[in-house]
Amino acid sequence: MNERMRGGAGRIVASPVLLVLIAIASVQVGSSLAKDLYSSAGPLSVAWVRLVAAALILAAITRPKLRGRALSDWGWVLAYGLCLVGMNVTFYLAIERIGIGLAVTLEFLGPLAVSVAHSRRARDLLWVGLAAIGVVVLGFGPSSHDIVGVVWALAAASLWAGYILLAGPTGRRWSGVTGLTVGLWIGAALFTPVVIALGELPPLDARVLGIGVAIGFASSVVPYGLEMVALRRIQPRVFGILMSLEPAAAALFAFLLLGETLGVAEIIAMACVVAASVGVVRTEEPVK
Repeated sequence: MNERMRGGAGRIVASPVLLVLIAIASVQVGSSLAKDLYSSAGPLSVAWVRLVAAALILAAITRPKLRGRALSDWGWVLAYGLCLVGMNVTFYLAIERIGIGLAVTLEFLGPLAVSVAHSRRARDLLWVGLAAIGVVVLGFGPSSHDIVGVVWALAAASLWAGYILLAGPTGRRWSGVTGLTVGLWIGAALFTPVVIALGELPPLDARVLGIGVAIGFASSVVPYGLEMVALRRIQPRVFGILMSLEPAAAALFAFLLLGETLGVAEIIAMACVVAASVGVVRTEEPVK
């Protein structure tokens, strides 16, 4: 068995690549559920329910050690939590106006920028270039785009890049998923007064709250927890290119769950980003 699949004392652990792929599927299912809920609650309301639900779920299953923490530990997790909130909120505002496939395509520019910044080999730039072609084909196909939605998606891209860079250091200072838990607590605490001030608290409706909890689990607990574990054992540039699967996954689940249709351009783009992801996985070097 590949040594990268083994942990200490022969314990078998999941490949970080597999963890990232599961995270991608989970978060895109959650995104489609969130957009479907917009008929009953606005994007800020849905984002708030997602964050609070995820924070409460993680609070029930983990007990982070808060005492005796260095100031730097709190600095990293605060920045991480702010990126989590900002990334979620701006993305939800984007998909209110544009399709999920386009929004994720534009949001992917953040991870792609991280990949380019961390690349040290010419062949990695070739895979990035192929992924970029897919982004261009998928994101700028023959459809009209809401400029405000595009701006929100680009804002989410910047925050996603920050999340990638912060998740690794945060995960190394906070064991397991405690960094994610504390980050979500901080994010939910800071976002709640904003939602109240804007009058965007969700209605007390069982369907809205129930689906909101499901979104929190699928879009936050599962993917962020898996990604934090994976980012301890995978290079940021590899993670960034793997995330090139996001536009294709987003378009696929939006089609299956919301009926958002796919065209020839989208299929071509998916082939490009999948090929880039396969290429980077095949040439991945172990993290030392």
